[in-house]
Amino acid sequence: MEGRAYTPLLAPATTVIRSKADQLPNDTVGQAILETIRQYFQDRPHDFERCAVAIWRLIAPATTSVDVTRPSRDGGRDAVGAYSLGPVASPISIDFALEAKCYAADNSVGVREMSRLISRLRHRNFGVLVSTSYFHKQVQEEVHEDGHPIVLVCGRDIVDALRQHGHSTTGAVEQWLTQNFLSP
Repeated sequence: MEGRAYTPLLAPATTVIRSKADQLPNDTVGQAILETIRQYFQDRPHDFERCAVAIWRLIAPATTSVDVTRPSRDGGRDAVGAYSLGPVASPISIDFALEAKCYAADNSVGVREMSRLISRLRHRNFGVLVSTSYFHKQVQEEVHEDGHPIVLVCGRDIVDALRQHGHSTTGAVEQWLTQNFLSP
């Protein structure tokens, strides 16, 4: 403050609403990686739930126990798990619910899907929604504006996580899928 003239402190916005283009890979190899995942689970959408958990573990390695729920009557959650915070000698565990959506690139995750996950969260839990597509703008705005503790993992995030762990080609992703998620 100088001579009764106030200069407010300004901070950049911390809420970023990503466009569809920002949520999907912008290169042909990245797009092909997502399509490989979609095709692999095309006839077995419930099996994608285990894959979504594995992707979440790549992104959040402090994830401890995770149980994939049964395909029907799952209470609106595809998996439930725990995330560990703090030092190894004295960690705390925070429960989370995970929802998985193996959608085509032109099919966004909408408010209905997000509302279902939000309604299943208990006090002091957080949610994770993993999608091979993107999140509608309204979903992102509502999650951020209402302060819902939900992590949104879109198609580009999936590709980035796979690439960071050495699965940067469609062949490498196919191998990862067949090694970890055998088809029946």
